[in-house]
Amino acid sequence: METKRTPVRRTTINLLIDGAMFLAFLVATAPHLSGLAIHEWLSLALGAALITHLLLHWNWIVQVARRFFGKASWTARLNYLLNSLLFIAFATIIVTGIMISEVALPFIGISIARDDFWLGLHRMASDATIVILGLHIALHWSWLVNTTRRLFARSTRKAGRSGATQPATSQESTL
Repeated sequence: METKRTPVRRTTINLLIDGAMFLAFLVATAPHLSGLAIHEWLSLALGAALITHLLLHWNWIVQVARRFFGKASWTARLNYLLNSLLFIAFATIIVTGIMISEVALPFIGISIARDDFWLGLHRMASDATIVILGLHIALHWSWLVNTTRRLFARSTRKAGRSGATQPATSQESTL
């Protein structure tokens, strides 16, 4: 008998991608703990994850942009503004990070003269991102909690089920 697989829900995918991005961001914000090489390569991977995140939510971005001054709710507008600021801050971090790279770019043979302007802007954008990301998480806190609860409730239900075959009841044995 073939077992039916449950499709992975989009919400679960979003939660996993968002969680991975958040953890990567936490590690990347502490280059003195992780080392400069991990900081730079992880940050580049985080940039790729950010693009994936935007593509997964592209329909929402377009829909809210279309009705921003019309019928959008105030929470959708606030979320859109926070997300726009977050995008600008992350883009600034990525561009300035590339401009001050000491590991990743030299590894691929590109050398850029280091400028303190880019370093200052990189740090400022990183600090702003922490604040904006905190507000973003606060705005989505109930979604995070509810989605995590549902995900763990589903996984504990699956873990509670035994893989052993249950004995047939008298009615099933006659079939």
